[in-house]
Amino acid sequence: MRFEKTSVVNELQKKVHDSSFVIVVDYTGMKVEQFGELRNRLEKGSSRLHVVKNTFLRRALKNESLPELEDDLTGQSAVVLGDSDMAGAAKVLKTFVSEFQKPKIKVGILDRAVLDNKSLMAIADLPPREVLLAKLLGLINAPATTLARLIKTPASQLAQVIKAHAEKGE
Repeated sequence: MRFEKTSVVNELQKKVHDSSFVIVVDYTGMKVEQFGELRNRLEKGSSRLHVVKNTFLRRALKNESLPELEDDLTGQSAVVLGDSDMAGAAKVLKTFVSEFQKPKIKVGILDRAVLDNKSLMAIADLPPREVLLAKLLGLINAPATTLARLIKTPASQLAQVIKAHAEKGE
């Protein structure tokens, strides 16, 4: 492989390595303005959209020991990479596709698992990460709160009985 191609693959491999997820889309038929708009929306959510050559992406994924996406790497491909959670990028893509019917979402990789379009749309429907963490914290705290209330109840009932007797003058 020529030096130029090797450097492009190495740069793409570094971007894939630094990303917490990979989403591959087919941007066939998109206008330049639409592509720019999609890039801007993704960048607001800490994700980036890169046009890639399929063979370069195959090599970068292979070098990172990620699953091979042979069947999905055809046509005009772009890859969405990001530092934050995948749900934000998936939400942006789902909204964009509903508005413009493009790009076609092909496949994704999260934690070395291959996700199809249906799985990516399910991730897009998840609430934001902060909401999920708050719900989880609530679920974890609920038993402790109930236990504290149960432990406190007999003591407060005893105090109420003593107070009632004291008020009666006994």
